[in-house]
Amino acid sequence: MLALQCEPVKRSGPARMHRRSNAGRVWPRAAPAYVSARLPLLDDFRPHVWRTEDYGETWTRIVDGIRDDADVNSVREDPNREGLLYAGTNHGVYVTFDDGGWWQELNPGLPDMPVTDVIPEHDELAMASHGRGFWVLDNVGPLRQWEPGSEGVPGTAERDLVLFEPAVAYRSGGGVVLSWWMGEGVGSVEDATLEVFDATGQVVRTFEPAREGEERDRWSGPALPVGTSLQRVRWDLRTDPAATFPGMILCGVRTMAPAVPPGTYTVRLTVGDGQEMTAMGTTQVEVRRNPWIEGVTAEDLVAQYEFGVRVRDEVDRANRAVIEIRRMEGVEDEGLIEAAERLRVALEEIEGEIYQVRNRSNQDPLNFPIKVNNRLANLLSMWRGGMGGRGRGWSRCLG
Repeated sequence: MLALQCEPVKRSGPARMHRRSNAGRVWPRAAPAYVSARLPLLDDFRPHVWRTEDYGETWTRIVDGIRDDADVNSVREDPNREGLLYAGTNHGVYVTFDDGGWWQELNPGLPDMPVTDVIPEHDELAMASHGRGFWVLDNVGPLRQWEPGSEGVPGTAERDLVLFEPAVAYRSGGGVVLSWWMGEGVGSVEDATLEVFDATGQVVRTFEPAREGEERDRWSGPALPVGTSLQRVRWDLRTDPAATFPGMILCGVRTMAPAVPPGTYTVRLTVGDGQEMTAMGTTQVEVRRNPWIEGVTAEDLVAQYEFGVRVRDEVDRANRAVIEIRRMEGVEDEGLIEAAERLRVALEEIEGEIYQVRNRSNQDPLNFPIKVNNRLANLLSMWRGGMGGRGRGWSRCLG
């Protein structure tokens, strides 16, 4: 293990490079070290980055691919992938997958600005700019798993479908980002489906593309993005939510689905052309418990999840009853209109007990009492905030 330290002297004098070993121990292999330098006082704005693999005895200049006027302010090696480097330059950020053999711009959505430092931390890349604030590129997992390809070996960009392995996810966190690469030859991406399976093979969450004219509410979650190249969707670590209907307004409801317990889940992305599957990718995501919460057993979290599924199913049943009742309004058959109208009138009172039909805005629940589906959904929201013991009294709320 070596540490290279750049020790600048006062004013504009030269810098010194030192090498230091740990307590004088001899290591069998020298890890690569990298150095960048700026020479603006010498009227030199070219990029300068060097690599050494022999304790500084020899150095190799590695700047191919960086524009000639992009002097380099910092260079960092990714802690998770050998040979993956990031460089902060006076014209944005560059990345290389082959230990500096060739650099590429990493600036989509980033202004052309001086980046003074870059730091890969966990699953993000933090960037400090000169006068333009701090920037963070989240979910760098696809970069770490990206394969440029070589002669006879197709890279990531040449493949039809690549589903990247996501970072470890934590309950009570912000969920996990699922990312994939979609090539041009996969067929109709509108027929894509992303599914999350638990350890028993049961589907706990499904993402599908938005249908034309579909209205999505805040409880439905994101639709599956369609298109080629790099795509992503965030899974909030919850199951499929209860059914909803257009215009539904509930009071105090923050979620329609329980969070899954810790464990390993399988993610499967399939693409078809309407008749058969043309591409499929699978990966796994590890969900861990919140490390800051103590005194909770794995059995407690499973019991919470099972209770949450029961509540979700009851909310789903109540909302689907409202959906079925309102379908009566769309009957156009003259022979059925009269019978449907009589049935609809009879069911109006039932619908009014399931859902507060007078709600028209988010302020209306303050004026009109909540009904069955709102009470059940509130129970799920209150359960959501409990990360402690299993709460044996909760089950009595369902009778």
